Amino acid sequence: MNPAFDAEVKANIAAQKDDADLQALSRIWSREVGRHKYTYNFTWMGRPIIQLPQDIVAMQELIFRIQPKVIVETGIAHGGSLVLYASMLELLGGDREIIGVDVDIRAHNRAELDAHPMRKRIHLIQGSSTAPEIVKQVEDRVAGRGPVMVCLDSNHTHEHVRGELNAYAPMVTTGSYLVVFDTLIEEFPDECFTNRPWKKGNSPRSAVRAFIAENDRFEVDADIDAKLLITACPGGWLRCVK
Repeated sequence: MNPAFDAEVKANIAAQKDDADLQALSRIWSREVGRHKYTYNFTWMGRPIIQLPQDIVAMQELIFRIQPKVIVETGIAHGGSLVLYASMLELLGGDREIIGVDVDIRAHNRAELDAHPMRKRIHLIQGSSTAPEIVKQVEDRVAGRGPVMVCLDSNHTHEHVRGELNAYAPMVTTGSYLVVFDTLIEEFPDECFTNRPWKKGNSPRSAVRAFIAENDRFEVDADIDAKLLITACPGGWLRCVK
């Protein structure tokens, strides 16, 4: 990147970080579109992705920068994010893959993924992401294949995410990222989750805070939050520093 342009971008991000009104407006916008299931509106290569466009862009930036050999994702739903990551790994070439873990890979979603041109980059594992036998399968598959990235996007309760953090953080290689999705739940009113077990105080964000307080291998990359303004992962972009 051009050094002058790079410096301009960094200055822009710093200014956004210091703009309290802009930060507040972004939180309000995120909360209000969440009521309309805004993230359900988008697809990647034909599969529903259920992500904010800003997070899609951020993930492709990280993948291109880190050039991981393996990405691990817990919680795959329709498989759109699997396909996004697989397509990036396909562009990078070589022996790269995305491992998708889900407690329930529904038959129609599996059939769609099996027929997808990116399937060759996708390895599916069905089972609870925190079950020891599932974690062991993932550990065995990533062993010696760094760089490794991890994305957590399954059950969003504090207990489950904390369990995932403990299980999968050791797999992340230095300089790579562990991304915890839906930390934004912490900023939503409880009425948004009347049919869900998670809410403010029992969320991915509360799990991340507890994890960071006890783990010195990771730090929150606040510049990504400031750059995006709109993200489902505030405080959830964790950089592995050692």
